[in-house]
Amino acid sequence: MLIKTEEEIELIRESSLLVGKTLAEVAKHIKPGVKTIELDRIAEEFIRDNYALPGFKGYNGFPNTLCISINEQVVHGIPGNRVLIEGDIASIDCGVLKNGYWGDSAYSFSVGEISKEVELLMKRTKESLYSGIEYAVAGKRIGDIGFAIQEYVENYGYSVVRDLVGHGLGSNLHEKPEVPNFGRRGSGMKLKEGMVIAVEPMINLGKKEVVQEKDGWTIRTVDKKPSAHFEHDILIKKGKSEILSTFEYIEKVLNKN
Repeated sequence: MLIKTEEEIELIRESSLLVGKTLAEVAKHIKPGVKTIELDRIAEEFIRDNYALPGFKGYNGFPNTLCISINEQVVHGIPGNRVLIEGDIASIDCGVLKNGYWGDSAYSFSVGEISKEVELLMKRTKESLYSGIEYAVAGKRIGDIGFAIQEYVENYGYSVVRDLVGHGLGSNLHEKPEVPNFGRRGSGMKLKEGMVIAVEPMINLGKKEVVQEKDGWTIRTVDKKPSAHFEHDILIKKGKSEILSTFEYIEKVLNKN
Protein backbone atom coordinates (compact mmCIF):
# COMPACT_ATOMS: atom_id res chain seq x y z
CA MET A 1 0.00 0.00 0.00
CA LEU A 2 1.19 3.52 -0.79
CA ILE A 3 -0.41 4.98 2.35
CA LYS A 4 1.24 3.80 5.56
CA THR A 5 -0.44 3.31 8.95
CA GLU A 6 0.89 5.10 12.05
CA GLU A 7 2.43 1.82 13.19
CA GLU A 8 4.18 1.28 9.84
CA ILE A 9 5.50 4.85 9.87
CA GLU A 10 7.06 4.31 13.32
CA LEU A 11 8.75 1.10 12.13
CA ILE A 12 10.13 2.84 9.02
CA ARG A 13 11.33 5.68 11.27
CA GLU A 14 13.13 3.22 13.55
CA SER A 15 14.89 1.58 10.60
CA SER A 16 15.71 4.95 9.03
CA LEU A 17 17.26 6.28 12.25
CA LEU A 18 19.33 3.10 12.53
CA VAL A 19 20.75 3.80 9.06
CA GLY A 20 21.79 7.27 10.27
CA LYS A 21 23.49 5.77 13.32
CA THR A 22 25.21 3.14 11.16
CA LEU A 23 26.58 5.76 8.78
CA ALA A 24 27.81 7.75 11.80
CA GLU A 25 29.63 4.65 13.06
CA VAL A 26 31.22 4.25 9.61
CA ALA A 27 32.09 7.98 9.51
CA LYS A 28 34.39 7.51 12.53
CA HIS A 29 36.65 5.32 10.39
CA ILE A 30 36.70 7.21 7.07
CA LYS A 31 40.27 8.33 6.51
CA PRO A 32 43.12 7.79 4.05
CA GLY A 33 44.50 4.24 4.23
CA VAL A 34 41.25 2.47 5.11
CA LYS A 35 39.94 -0.31 2.87
CA THR A 36 36.30 0.00 1.84
CA ILE A 37 35.66 -3.61 2.94
CA GLU A 38 36.65 -2.60 6.48
CA LEU A 39 33.93 0.10 6.50
CA ASP A 40 31.50 -2.53 5.27
CA ARG A 41 32.41 -4.90 8.10
CA ILE A 42 31.90 -2.12 10.70
CA ALA A 43 28.45 -1.35 9.27
CA GLU A 44 27.30 -4.98 9.17
CA GLU A 45 28.40 -5.61 12.75
CA PHE A 46 26.69 -2.44 13.99
CA ILE A 47 23.41 -3.23 12.21
CA ARG A 48 23.32 -6.80 13.55
CA ASP A 49 24.18 -5.58 17.06
CA ASN A 50 21.04 -3.42 16.80
CA TYR A 51 18.83 -6.46 16.02
CA ALA A 52 18.41 -5.59 12.36
CA LEU A 53 19.52 -7.05 9.05
CA PRO A 54 21.87 -5.41 6.55
CA GLY A 55 19.20 -5.00 3.90
CA PHE A 56 21.42 -4.60 0.86
CA LYS A 57 23.37 -7.79 1.54
CA GLY A 58 21.97 -10.38 -0.86
CA TYR A 59 19.41 -7.92 -2.28
CA ASN A 60 19.13 -8.94 -5.95
CA GLY A 61 22.47 -10.65 -5.37
CA PHE A 62 24.39 -7.61 -4.07
CA PRO A 63 27.32 -9.00 -2.05
CA ASN A 64 27.73 -6.43 0.74
CA THR A 65 26.12 -4.30 3.45
CA LEU A 66 27.07 -0.89 2.04
CA CYS A 67 27.25 0.58 -1.43
CA ILE A 68 30.50 2.57 -1.41
CA SER A 69 30.97 4.65 -4.53
CA ILE A 70 34.19 6.63 -4.89
CA ASN A 71 34.81 9.78 -6.95
CA GLU A 72 33.36 9.15 -10.45
CA GLN A 73 31.32 6.20 -9.17
CA VAL A 74 27.73 7.36 -8.71
CA VAL A 75 26.09 4.47 -6.83
CA HIS A 76 26.18 0.71 -6.17
CA GLY A 77 29.94 0.50 -5.66
CA ILE A 78 31.00 -2.82 -4.12
CA PRO A 79 33.24 -2.63 -1.03
CA GLY A 80 36.55 -4.46 -1.42
CA ASN A 81 40.30 -4.00 -1.14
CA ARG A 82 40.28 -0.49 -2.54
CA VAL A 83 42.07 1.84 -0.14
CA LEU A 84 40.69 5.34 0.43
CA ILE A 85 43.20 8.06 -0.37
CA GLU A 86 43.45 11.76 0.48
CA GLY A 87 41.19 13.76 -1.81
CA ASP A 88 38.67 10.98 -2.51
CA ILE A 89 34.97 11.41 -1.98
CA ALA A 90 32.90 8.39 -1.01
CA SER A 91 29.14 8.18 -1.36
CA ILE A 92 27.94 5.58 1.15
CA ASP A 93 24.43 4.19 0.81
CA CYS A 94 23.02 1.92 3.50
CA GLY A 95 19.77 0.02 3.92
CA VAL A 96 18.51 -1.85 6.96
CA LEU A 97 15.58 -4.15 7.49
CA LYS A 98 14.16 -4.23 11.01
CA ASN A 99 10.79 -5.59 12.13
CA GLY A 100 9.88 -6.09 8.47
CA TYR A 101 10.41 -2.44 7.45
CA TRP A 102 13.18 -0.64 5.60
CA GLY A 103 15.34 2.37 6.20
CA ASP A 104 17.49 3.67 3.32
CA SER A 105 19.80 6.68 3.41
CA ALA A 106 23.01 7.89 1.79
CA TYR A 107 25.69 10.46 2.56
CA SER A 108 28.76 11.62 0.64
CA PHE A 109 31.97 11.89 2.67
CA SER A 110 35.27 13.57 1.96
CA VAL A 111 38.47 11.66 2.65
CA GLY A 112 40.96 14.10 4.14
CA GLU A 113 41.30 17.36 2.21
CA ILE A 114 39.35 17.55 -1.05
CA SER A 115 39.34 20.13 -3.83
CA LYS A 116 37.13 23.19 -3.44
CA GLU A 117 35.30 22.26 -6.65
CA VAL A 118 34.29 18.83 -5.31
CA GLU A 119 33.50 20.23 -1.87
CA LEU A 120 31.00 22.60 -3.52
CA LEU A 121 29.49 19.75 -5.55
CA MET A 122 28.83 17.83 -2.32
CA LYS A 123 27.45 20.86 -0.50
CA ARG A 124 25.09 21.77 -3.33
CA THR A 125 23.95 18.20 -3.88
CA LYS A 126 22.97 18.07 -0.20
CA GLU A 127 21.22 21.44 -0.51
CA SER A 128 19.32 20.16 -3.56
CA LEU A 129 18.00 17.27 -1.45
CA TYR A 130 16.39 19.77 0.93
CA SER A 131 15.10 21.84 -2.00
CA GLY A 132 13.30 18.71 -3.22
CA ILE A 133 12.01 17.81 0.25
CA GLU A 134 10.26 21.20 0.50
CA TYR A 135 7.92 20.00 -2.25
CA ALA A 136 7.36 16.53 -0.75
CA VAL A 137 4.02 17.56 0.74
CA ALA A 138 0.44 16.40 0.31
CA GLY A 139 -1.16 17.93 -2.77
CA LYS A 140 2.10 18.46 -4.68
CA ARG A 141 3.23 16.08 -7.42
CA ILE A 142 6.30 13.91 -7.96
CA GLY A 143 7.45 16.23 -10.76
CA ASP A 144 7.57 19.17 -8.32
CA ILE A 145 10.27 17.41 -6.26
CA GLY A 146 12.37 16.54 -9.32
CA PHE A 147 11.97 20.03 -10.76
CA ALA A 148 13.18 21.67 -7.54
CA ILE A 149 16.30 19.44 -7.40
CA GLN A 150 17.08 19.83 -11.10
CA GLU A 151 16.63 23.60 -11.14
CA TYR A 152 18.84 24.01 -8.05
CA VAL A 153 21.84 22.04 -9.34
CA GLU A 154 21.63 23.05 -13.00
CA ASN A 155 21.95 26.68 -11.89
CA TYR A 156 25.49 25.74 -10.84
CA GLY A 157 26.24 23.94 -14.11
CA TYR A 158 25.94 20.43 -12.63
CA SER A 159 23.89 17.66 -14.18
CA VAL A 160 21.29 15.26 -12.80
CA VAL A 161 21.62 11.51 -13.36
CA ARG A 162 18.54 10.35 -15.29
CA ASP A 163 18.99 6.56 -15.13
CA LEU A 164 18.55 6.21 -11.36
CA VAL A 165 15.73 7.56 -9.22
CA GLY A 166 14.35 7.72 -5.71
CA HIS A 167 11.44 5.48 -4.70
CA GLY A 168 8.66 4.63 -2.31
CA LEU A 169 9.71 2.77 0.86
CA GLY A 170 8.06 0.47 3.37
CA SER A 171 7.98 -3.30 3.77
CA ASN A 172 9.89 -3.35 0.45
CA LEU A 173 13.02 -1.36 -0.36
CA HIS A 174 11.68 -0.18 -3.70
CA GLU A 175 7.97 0.62 -3.82
CA LYS A 176 5.91 2.90 -5.99
CA PRO A 177 6.19 5.72 -6.86
CA GLU A 178 9.52 6.31 -8.59
CA VAL A 179 10.93 9.70 -7.57
CA PRO A 180 13.18 11.17 -10.31
CA ASN A 181 15.59 14.01 -9.49
CA PHE A 182 14.44 15.89 -12.57
CA GLY A 183 11.01 16.70 -13.92
CA ARG A 184 8.31 19.15 -14.76
CA ARG A 185 6.33 21.12 -12.23
CA GLY A 186 2.83 19.76 -11.75
CA SER A 187 3.53 16.42 -13.45
CA GLY A 188 3.47 12.88 -12.09
CA MET A 189 1.58 11.24 -9.25
CA LYS A 190 -0.11 13.45 -6.68
CA LEU A 191 1.44 13.09 -3.23
CA LYS A 192 -0.86 11.99 -0.43
CA GLU A 193 -0.56 12.17 3.33
CA GLY A 194 0.94 8.96 4.73
CA MET A 195 3.12 8.08 1.75
CA VAL A 196 6.80 7.42 2.47
CA ILE A 197 9.40 8.11 -0.22
CA ALA A 198 13.18 8.09 -0.48
CA VAL A 199 14.48 11.24 -2.17
CA GLU A 200 18.07 10.82 -3.36
CA PRO A 201 19.70 13.30 -5.73
CA MET A 202 22.71 11.90 -7.64
CA ILE A 203 24.47 14.91 -9.11
CA ASN A 204 27.44 14.95 -11.49
CA LEU A 205 30.14 17.59 -11.83
CA GLY A 206 30.25 16.89 -15.58
CA LYS A 207 27.83 15.19 -17.96
CA LYS A 208 24.65 13.45 -16.84
CA GLU A 209 25.40 10.18 -18.66
CA VAL A 210 26.47 7.12 -16.69
CA VAL A 211 27.74 3.62 -17.51
CA GLN A 212 27.89 0.36 -15.60
CA GLU A 213 31.31 -1.01 -14.69
CA LYS A 214 32.37 -4.58 -15.46
CA ASP A 215 31.40 -5.83 -11.98
CA GLY A 216 27.75 -5.61 -13.07
CA TRP A 217 26.85 -3.23 -10.20
CA THR A 218 28.91 -0.06 -10.00
CA ILE A 219 27.52 2.91 -11.92
CA ARG A 220 30.02 5.65 -12.86
CA THR A 221 29.97 8.89 -14.80
CA VAL A 222 30.76 8.48 -18.49
CA ASP A 223 33.29 11.36 -18.40
CA LYS A 224 34.86 10.08 -15.13
CA LYS A 225 34.15 13.35 -13.33
CA PRO A 226 33.03 13.17 -9.68
CA SER A 227 29.47 12.56 -8.56
CA ALA A 228 27.76 13.19 -5.19
CA HIS A 229 24.74 11.49 -3.60
CA PHE A 230 22.58 12.20 -0.54
CA GLU A 231 19.36 10.43 0.46
CA HIS A 232 16.61 10.90 3.06
CA ASP A 233 13.40 8.99 3.82
CA ILE A 234 10.41 11.34 3.84
CA LEU A 235 6.91 11.07 5.28
CA ILE A 236 4.42 13.03 3.17
CA LYS A 237 2.25 15.27 5.32
CA LYS A 238 0.12 18.36 4.83
CA GLY A 239 1.98 21.66 4.84
CA LYS A 240 5.47 20.31 5.62
CA SER A 241 7.01 16.91 5.15
CA GLU A 242 8.76 15.00 7.91
CA ILE A 243 12.25 13.55 7.47
CA LEU A 244 12.30 10.07 9.00
CA SER A 245 16.02 9.48 8.47
CA THR A 246 18.73 11.71 9.92
CA PHE A 247 22.19 13.12 9.19
CA GLU A 248 22.49 14.42 12.76
CA TYR A 249 24.61 11.53 14.11
CA ILE A 250 26.88 11.60 11.04
CA GLU A 251 27.46 15.33 11.30
CA LYS A 252 28.25 15.12 15.03
CA VAL A 253 31.07 12.74 14.14
CA LEU A 254 32.29 14.86 11.20
CA ASN A 255 32.26 18.08 13.22
CA LYS A 256 34.40 16.47 15.93
CA ASN A 257 37.17 15.69 13.46
